[in-house]
Amino acid sequence: MQQAVPEHLAVTTSQAVKMFLAFACAYFLSALVRGVTATLAPTFSTELGLSAADLGLLAGSYFFGFALAQLPLGSALDRLGPRRVLLVLMSGAVLGCLAFAAARNFIGLAWARGLIGVGVSACLMAPMTAYCQRFSPQGQMRANSWMLTVGSLGMAMSTMPVHWVLPWVGWRWLFVAIACGVLLAMVAIYFWVPADASVPQIQHERGSGKGYGTVLRHPTFVRFAPMGFIHYGGLVAVQSLWAGPWLVHVGGHTQGQAAQGLLAINIALLVSFLAWGLVVPRLYAQGWTAQKLIAYVAPVSLVALGLIAWMGTAAGTGMWVVFCVSCSVMALSQPAAGVSGGLCAVGGRLYGVLCVVFIP
Repeated sequence: MQQAVPEHLAVTTSQAVKMFLAFACAYFLSALVRGVTATLAPTFSTELGLSAADLGLLAGSYFFGFALAQLPLGSALDRLGPRRVLLVLMSGAVLGCLAFAAARNFIGLAWARGLIGVGVSACLMAPMTAYCQRFSPQGQMRANSWMLTVGSLGMAMSTMPVHWVLPWVGWRWLFVAIACGVLLAMVAIYFWVPADASVPQIQHERGSGKGYGTVLRHPTFVRFAPMGFIHYGGLVAVQSLWAGPWLVHVGGHTQGQAAQGLLAINIALLVSFLAWGLVVPRLYAQGWTAQKLIAYVAPVSLVALGLIAWMGTAAGTGMWVVFCVSCSVMALSQPAAGVSGGLCAVGGRLYGVLCVVFIP
């Protein structure tokens, strides 16, 4: 059952826009810093002598720190509030970016990368928790889809644009610039995001939450989790790890062509998330639910994946775009679990678990 936002938690349209812009700046930078090491891999190999195994561990250290933080983060978001938790963690991201810029060997890079992963671990979960507390159900759907649009923009900016500016600024100053950007985003969050409501107020108004057991046993979560793990997790894996090597080693593309293909995939995802944010409120008004949309659109991704496997080298960037765009519908399940499932009282825990499930 959809629940109205309590009067003392509701925000005006102007406040909602400022909230979204502040959170979007933080999430854009977190997506940029997540994807940028793939673009910088040849530079690291040349300048620091890193092997392919080192580069893999360097990427993994970010995700290890990111994933390690999610479950404690969920509890902290519910107990302390998303604004406070996000500001504390983002200070760690600033330190991590500066440490990465100053690192002289693989060990220093790996530790700094892990700190960055922890520091940006709340850049999506905190906004989603705040939206769950303060936005209407349709507002949550729209804001969450547009946050993912911003994330796709950050991933797109981490590809060719970074490659273009690298000769002028160098990778060390690039990370210094990212640290400065994170600081500016923190200032925007401090001034534009309303102070966190007290936990007793939220739980009294939205229902009492008992912790992770409440989330893991809830029927709505149980229905969405397997598909989220396979479809959205597969989307993230293809977008971040697999599409580039597949285009090179199977599709026969050059490195430059593969980078252009990745850019096309990220732009397609950006447009699709933007479209979901625009059309979902209208579709909901006509009786379409997240469950119904997923049931119609998600199977397209399985057909696309089967065609890619069957076509082999003949399957190019376009087929991967179809796969990724059709998988993007699973993003609707995240706010749907909080809205239709009535789990906003434990929104931090809900989104923490979803992040672990959806980004394996």
